[in-house]
Amino acid sequence: QVQLVESGGGLVQPGGSLRLSCAASGSIFSFRAMGWYRQAPGKQRELVATITHSGTTNYANSVKGRITISKDNAKNTVYLQMNSLNPEDTAVYYCNAVQWDYKQLWGQGTQVTVSS
Repeated sequence: QVQLVESGGGLVQPGGSLRLSCAASGSIFSFRAMGWYRQAPGKQRELVATITHSGTTNYANSVKGRITISKDNAKNTVYLQMNSLNPEDTAVYYCNAVQWDYKQLWGQGTQVTVSS
């Protein structure tokens, strides 16, 4: 089974930037879509952004204009470029992949903390 491994989280000041990476152990062509979700303490996991096999992207309204999802098929990696971060972006960020049979895979998560 393909594994998803996130990296790139950390502590950043308000207004700063981070780039998260999600590396798949196999080809990302085996997925109909990939995405990023986040879960803040005491809150439900929520969608941040998704990208389909063909490259169509979708974003949560709260992150539009600040966050960009992209993928590198050759590296089997999906990225999340996050700019203008604010404390409300603090959460554990999870990589998600949806196989062609709609089975979902999740990474282990990476912590993003926005604080001065």
